Amino acid sequence: MLVSVRARGASLALLASSQFLVVLNTSIVNVALPAIGDDLRLSAAGLSWVVNAYLIAFGALLPAGGRIADLYGGRRALAAGLALFTAGSAGAALSPGAGALIAARAVQGVGAAVLSPAALAVLLALYPAGAARGRALGVWGSVSAAGGAAGVLLGGLLTDALGWWSVFAVGVPVAAFVLAAVPRLVPGDDRPPRGGGLDLPGTLSVTLGLLGVAYGLGGGGWPTIAAGVALLGVFALWERRVEQGAEQGIKQGIKQGAAVPLIPPSLLRTADVGIGNVLMLLLGMVWVGTFFFLPLYQQRVLGYSPLEAGLTQLPLALALVLAPLAAGRLRRTLVPGLLTLAAGLAWLARAPEHGTFLVDLLGPTVLVGAGLGLAFVPLTALGVTGVPGERAGVASGLITTTRQVGGALGLAVLTSVAGLAPAGVTGYRYAFLAAAAISLVAATAAFLKGRIR
Repeated sequence: MLVSVRARGASLALLASSQFLVVLNTSIVNVALPAIGDDLRLSAAGLSWVVNAYLIAFGALLPAGGRIADLYGGRRALAAGLALFTAGSAGAALSPGAGALIAARAVQGVGAAVLSPAALAVLLALYPAGAARGRALGVWGSVSAAGGAAGVLLGGLLTDALGWWSVFAVGVPVAAFVLAAVPRLVPGDDRPPRGGGLDLPGTLSVTLGLLGVAYGLGGGGWPTIAAGVALLGVFALWERRVEQGAEQGIKQGIKQGAAVPLIPPSLLRTADVGIGNVLMLLLGMVWVGTFFFLPLYQQRVLGYSPLEAGLTQLPLALALVLAPLAAGRLRRTLVPGLLTLAAGLAWLARAPEHGTFLVDLLGPTVLVGAGLGLAFVPLTALGVTGVPGERAGVASGLITTTRQVGGALGLAVLTSVAGLAPAGVTGYRYAFLAAAAISLVAATAAFLKGRIR
């Protein structure tokens, strides 16, 4: 793909803006959750689906989104994903009720699942190798971190000034502008599509399976959980069959028409990929659950305004941005990071009903942010360790999918745990303690397996 340096810079800015939108929409909604719950009369379990609808659609469909970029070209997939994302954002902002909002969030998640891997695929094509690619990926990572931090502050500002609808509306003009600029600033994919087709049965079974498990854990009951687990079992069997068929087709010289597995089962048996994804699942459970319950505690127990909640989460966001930089320079940060995370959450669970920011929130939230950042980098590396070059993209996408799916499952579990709190005890304390316990389980598993990175 021959593109001038100036044109590549403009394309990189556009692609980074797309990723910024995806990450922003995973964090900007958190501070607005209490206002959404009050306005739409949603319980904690119902409110969790404002987050989970996005996470499940994004996480479950992310492998399919990457495959769509392979089949139809990065620019086409990017444009399609942006169009869906824009429509979902507008629908969320204009939602008249809870059902419409949750459906619009699911559309946002589908759009994000298509546009995020497509944007990365175009970036990798623009920067084939060398120092330039490293700098471009550095910009990509920095923008992702900035999107998460900006969402915390922007969510508070907008909710306080205009109302919760504005946290969704703010992305509409940005996404529409990026979509309009794609034909001019993003070069077309001049390589032929890779062989194989889209694994529709696998996509459907894993999405419905995850939906069933998350809904069951969130109060739908054991029959729903059992149905979800059964569908995930079907998915596993199907993926094994598809992988065997694809391998047989390659041996016979068949390169077109046959589906390829979304998640090759053999990949999970490669080196540290399996344990890396299990640990990332646990980290995702804690990550999303913390950012769900923290603003609820701040606003409903401590009486913070949305703006105050956003401002007081900035130290956490800063620690989360800076810790990965330290993890890149240090060794063996996985277990210490998970232990730091557990300590911060246990400390946070002790925060009283009339606590103050400096005494009761600043210390534990900084520990939580640092712990998340220190654990995230080695877990991401662990998920691709020992993977052959031709499977590196699939492995990278899988570790991202695992974190999103873990977030959805964790939110369902922690919401149920919070509901077990007896009278006179806030459910937030139970949720933070449960998240601390999950972090300890992950740290123990990493230590026992000798996976200190």
